[in-house]
Amino acid sequence: MIEIKNISAEETYAVRLEVLRKNIDLPYKFNGDLDTDTFHLGAFNKGELIAISSFMNVKNNHFKGTQYQLRGMATLEQYQGFGIGKLLIMEAEKILNSLNVDCLWCNARIIAVDFYKKQGFRTFEEKFNIPLIGDHFVMYKYLK
Repeated sequence: MIEIKNISAEETYAVRLEVLRKNIDLPYKFNGDLDTDTFHLGAFNKGELIAISSFMNVKNNHFKGTQYQLRGMATLEQYQGFGIGKLLIMEAEKILNSLNVDCLWCNARIIAVDFYKKQGFRTFEEKFNIPLIGDHFVMYKYLK
């Protein structure tokens, strides 16, 4: 059974490195990781951390109301496709609703766009490229 728990920023780093930054010379520690209003979630299988996500109080001028940005969502390869990311989003939405957050947004890699659409997110404007990583869309979901 998968358990979703709050974790520290430091606990996200190994999974970020493995999934998001493998052989890519970009930072795996993000600005905002240690801010007091940032929270990080981890999915555990039999005590092993298998997926992570970070949620930061970051405003995007294209969206209304209070906002959080989802950053660093990653699931170890052997656990992808089993709904673990959905569990992380569902738990985050509970927390964000308790904080009266209006909008959750992210920069989604092309390979993750369909996943986010299934969670109720919409794309915003045109795709853009992040060097060394690839094409992305800004995606958002109003929680209220």
